[in-house]
Amino acid sequence: MNQEKIIKRNRLFFPLGTIGRDMIYQLFTNFIYTYVLFTRSLTDAQLGAIAGIMIAARVFDAINDPLMGNIIDRTRTKWGKFKPWLAIGILSTSLVVYLAFNSNFEGWSFIIFFGVVYFLFSITFTMHDISYWGMIPSLGSDAGERDILTSRANLCAGLGATLAGMLIPMFTIGASAIGGNARTAYGIIALIFCLLAPLFLGITIFGVKEKRDYEKAPAPPVSFKKIIRTISGNDQLRWITLIILLQQIGNGLIMGGMGTTYIYFEFGYAGGLYSIFSTIGVLATAFLMIFYPLISRKVRRKSLMRQMILVAAAGYGLMLLAGLLIPAGNMIKFWIITLAYMIANLGQYSFYLVIMISILNTVEYNELRTGQRDDAIIASVRPFMTKLGSALTIAITTVSYILFRVTNFTNQISALEQQANLNQITDEVKLEKIGEVLSEASKTQTLGLLLVMTTISFLFMLVAHRLYQKHYRLDEEEYRRICLELEKKNPGA
Repeated sequence: MNQEKIIKRNRLFFPLGTIGRDMIYQLFTNFIYTYVLFTRSLTDAQLGAIAGIMIAARVFDAINDPLMGNIIDRTRTKWGKFKPWLAIGILSTSLVVYLAFNSNFEGWSFIIFFGVVYFLFSITFTMHDISYWGMIPSLGSDAGERDILTSRANLCAGLGATLAGMLIPMFTIGASAIGGNARTAYGIIALIFCLLAPLFLGITIFGVKEKRDYEKAPAPPVSFKKIIRTISGNDQLRWITLIILLQQIGNGLIMGGMGTTYIYFEFGYAGGLYSIFSTIGVLATAFLMIFYPLISRKVRRKSLMRQMILVAAAGYGLMLLAGLLIPAGNMIKFWIITLAYMIANLGQYSFYLVIMISILNTVEYNELRTGQRDDAIIASVRPFMTKLGSALTIAITTVSYILFRVTNFTNQISALEQQANLNQITDEVKLEKIGEVLSEASKTQTLGLLLVMTTISFLFMLVAHRLYQKHYRLDEEEYRRICLELEKKNPGA
């Protein structure tokens, strides 16, 4: 197969593989907290334990992600070093996610079960996530080709996440809930997603063809010193690691559970409303994912970030103003907040794309300085920081829930969902009683959630922006210079 056909094949089959992965990721990462909150009655201690488990699991990933990257780097098989871990990881992740949403444990027994499956998810998802994104440098060393692969993969990831974000609340909450209650509905949706994810990733596993230049070198040993040395010895990787952590915390507050709770408290217990909110909220990012390769040729990354910080500020500011000035429950307020979130999310996602490519570009910087690419270890930084960011997002969310006494209402809703699950009340009675529960939420509680969602999100984004502008030096010109230096040192490579 000639090189042109390989490039076209990779551009098609690599991005498609992540659609199912991101449906599972969206379900587990962004809805597991909502699932727990609305299907279990929790004390403050149990809610705190849930948050503690999430944070501990992400700290565990501090070791797990780079270690997995090191293991992938030393893998040598006839299928290459990435594909075996893609297959093992997606099959085990699907099993874990299915179990997470299909249990009948209650109280502290559920908390223990939750801790086991949450840690297992951290391990299994890491296997295929690092393999997937770490494969990009082996599919194209040209900066333009990486932009195309990255933007297309993110487009498909966004498609999977958007579909999941639209379907999950629509069919788990309110009158359209599958089986008439949230617990049954989440279990069925988990089964569907866990069947789709391996099918989609199989397209990548059997479809792409990678360059295996890494096979010329002996497999590096699995070494914590190697991992630490790679990350700590690369100053640009250190800065971009901190930057993506801050961006992910700010970006995750709304989609990580707080947005769901706010919409239900403010506008009623209707999953369709949150589906509209989340779907429209990410529409603008589809434009960015499609046209980013073109934009990146016209606008320098640092200039794009300066423009998008203003866009995000406008979006978050409009959300907050609508929440403060328009009466509660007004549908005009809903549409303004939804469209404003779309604007804010456009700014956030542009940051994410720039940061992703900035991480990958430290591979060549590392090679020039040390003679080794260490691409899988470097690629492990992004998922690790994404997971750690989501854990810290959960910590902020949990503190907000305790501060604003959210469980006073969700525990009542959970009890009603359980009664519906046991056929003790009808769906109509359940929805009527839940409406009565939510009507008791005060303006202070709903505005408090909105204030955290907007101001904290923007502050983290602003700090990330300032650090990127000041400390990240691998701009377009510097990256081209590094690539030319490597070509001179390794002609014909």
